[in-house]
Amino acid sequence: MTGMTIDRRELADFLRRSRERVRPQDAGLPAGPRRRTPGLRREEVAHLAGMSADYYIRLEQARGPQPSPQMLAALARALRLSTDERDHLHLLAGHRPPAGPAAGDHVAPALLHLLDQLIGTPAQILNDLGDVLAQNLMARALLGGVCTVSEHGRNVVWRWFTDPDARTAYPPEQHEHYSRLHVADLRAAYGRRGGDQAVTRLVERLRAASEEFAELWPRHEVAVRRLSRMRVLHPVVGLLDLDCQVLLAPEGEQRLVIYTPPPGTDMGERLALLGVVGTEQFAPVD
Repeated sequence: MTGMTIDRRELADFLRRSRERVRPQDAGLPAGPRRRTPGLRREEVAHLAGMSADYYIRLEQARGPQPSPQMLAALARALRLSTDERDHLHLLAGHRPPAGPAAGDHVAPALLHLLDQLIGTPAQILNDLGDVLAQNLMARALLGGVCTVSEHGRNVVWRWFTDPDARTAYPPEQHEHYSRLHVADLRAAYGRRGGDQAVTRLVERLRAASEEFAELWPRHEVAVRRLSRMRVLHPVVGLLDLDCQVLLAPEGEQRLVIYTPPPGTDMGERLALLGVVGTEQFAPVD
């Protein structure tokens, strides 16, 4: 990460405090009767991390070299750090935190519960690659259901760049804007994931299938979508201008996207109409 530097004083303090919080028995070491200080000894941390005691002591004295990411990973294991503590350790040492595991298709129950409460508001849950994981009826009425048969069939980025029908709900003058938004958001996911297999496969297929995507990707524009205004041409209720609010889960791999009417407009009335006539085709049949 450009511009990051090691904070030796803070790193030394964090290592010492973390070492003092680990009980010897938790690290598989005998407690022993002669321990004058709580936690592990410096030499024990060095042994558990597979480094020399002198190297670790210099780190705690704020005079050591910048440790490598591999060394930090070993220290995180030796000190029994949580994920948040591990990331903090990397940042203090001047390194980017390692990418966490992808959230996958499993949606957190809390997100699903919140989605169920948004009865009159279009909302859907996506992962950071753009896969639609869940929709409420209003979102399906507004944006249509998603196909889950073909590879990437439920992915909004894939559909945008490969399926002309996916763009018919949006005014033509907005297409370039949305294309750049999709690519910039996918770029951010690519960076967070460290180019893992899932995002690499999606990017490779997009570059092969879409000349537009292949032209935009090398620009390296990066922007996580959080709040934007979108226009939708709905066949029943007409043109809708909506605020698109993105609520990110703490890990960043899943997000709840909510579409709301801007204040001071008649979009709320049009959404209400959509709730009456637009969801009938998606209503369950007894």
